[in-house]
Amino acid sequence: VQLQASGGGLVQTGASLRLSCTASGLTFGRYSMAWFRQAPGKEREFVAVIGWSHNIYFGKSVKGRVAITRDNAKNTVYLQMNDLKPEDTAVYYCAADNGPLSSSRHNNQRLYDYWGRGTLVTVSS
Repeated sequence: VQLQASGGGLVQTGASLRLSCTASGLTFGRYSMAWFRQAPGKEREFVAVIGWSHNIYFGKSVKGRVAITRDNAKNTVYLQMNDLKPEDTAVYYCAADNGPLSSSRHNNQRLYDYWGRGTLVTVSS
């Protein structure tokens, strides 16, 4: 299984970015697909997840500024980030989970089965 994240880069405050994560080696439509991020010196935190039935959860720090979508035909999940702030600077990782998506488990990174290598987003002030 491979999860390949892309779309990161250096942007200014207030800009937008769309991250992509393309999966291979798994039945994409059966997995919940999530984004986590890890800022320098901080623990990895949950950003957003979209389930196989398109139910969605967002992390508190990004809610209202991001959207997550998936294209099962392309085995790809997208994270649209708007109004980026310097505190959004982090390596963004995509992850896949074939367990049931629920409010009690969606942000538990230990339950995710597969992880990509991440893509770096840097937001300058």
